[in-house]
Amino acid sequence: MTSAERNSLLAGGLGWMLDSFDVALYSMVLAYLIRDLGISKETGGLLASLTLIASAVGGVAFGFVADRIGRTRSLSSSILIYSVATAACGFASSVAFLAIFRVILGLGMGGEWTAGAALVAETWPAMHRGKALGLMQSTWAVGGMLAALVAWAILPQWGWRGVFFVGVLPGLVALWIQWRVPESEIWKRRKNSAETKARGVPLRELWRKDIRWNGLVATAMNTFSMIGYWGLFTWMPTYFSLPVSQGGRGLSVAKTYGWLVIIGMGQWLGYVLFGFAADAFGRRRTYFSYLLVAAILTPIYGIVHTPLWLLGLGPLVAFFGTGFFSGFGAIASELFPTEIRATAMGLSYNVGRGISAVAPLAVGALAIRIGLGRSFFMLGGAFLLAALLTLALPETKGKQLE
Repeated sequence: MTSAERNSLLAGGLGWMLDSFDVALYSMVLAYLIRDLGISKETGGLLASLTLIASAVGGVAFGFVADRIGRTRSLSSSILIYSVATAACGFASSVAFLAIFRVILGLGMGGEWTAGAALVAETWPAMHRGKALGLMQSTWAVGGMLAALVAWAILPQWGWRGVFFVGVLPGLVALWIQWRVPESEIWKRRKNSAETKARGVPLRELWRKDIRWNGLVATAMNTFSMIGYWGLFTWMPTYFSLPVSQGGRGLSVAKTYGWLVIIGMGQWLGYVLFGFAADAFGRRRTYFSYLLVAAILTPIYGIVHTPLWLLGLGPLVAFFGTGFFSGFGAIASELFPTEIRATAMGLSYNVGRGISAVAPLAVGALAIRIGLGRSFFMLGGAFLLAALLTLALPETKGKQLE
């Protein structure tokens, strides 16, 4: 690795890991928010959905910003936003205040991936781009595991407010990015020549005939895949910890968070190995395979009852049900030209994420009627639709970025 490659990967990976960490803290304490603030499962899902809707807005906005001021400045700004907003959640005295802080967090959360993925994709060569983006994406699992460990250590003594306060620490990474991470050379080369063309007309450029179809298919694919992901992993800690009489599996606090760490290891392997498989066998084939297996395993996971099966299947569900995310950064960066790359990636990824905000709410509503586990059948169907949509995209393995 060159120093630019190493630092860009470290910046994107740290930003994504800590993004995951801050977002996952909510899932870790959701059962306690339901108890202490007197909110229903449906409202708990709605709060998660608001964060996802805001992340769509933030991702689109930061896509425009990253194409104008650069990838590194946009990346560090987004990290500061979600760090401060997470800590603010610890001061929430009502559902309304908590909702406001979760919306602000979502704005920064959406912007981080857009800027970070564009930076890594433009810095790394084509033959290793899938691996680099897979490694960056794998840090999402590390962030989830860190969140589980923090909740396990902080929650018994300091409660859910203390857990949220820890979420301010990622803000320190933003300062390091500004000092040590170089801007993308590809972006700098194209900035002057593309500046006049790109200013004020990015949406028109996205509707060009050679871009329009791929952008629409990628957005639809993201929408269904993230409906499956957010519906499943927002509710998984609660699924483990709620009493059996309330649709959960009645696991203790220690066992719930211990198992989430093990499941996080499955996520990490899924992310990393996706990158190697995508560089070897192609983006589209690997993406389709992951999503198809996730579509099969997710409903099964909602109907098993014994702890042994929950523990055994958990890492496999996580491997396939999250590992596919590693492919989108490679696919999207290779579908769109440099002058609108961050804008297009931000739109296709975050519009899908915004629509997927219905998933936590829908699962919470279904849980009241048919049980939490049975609602996972809907999520399996979403994974299947996403798998089929991948077949409509071109293979982009080996494409050189300019």
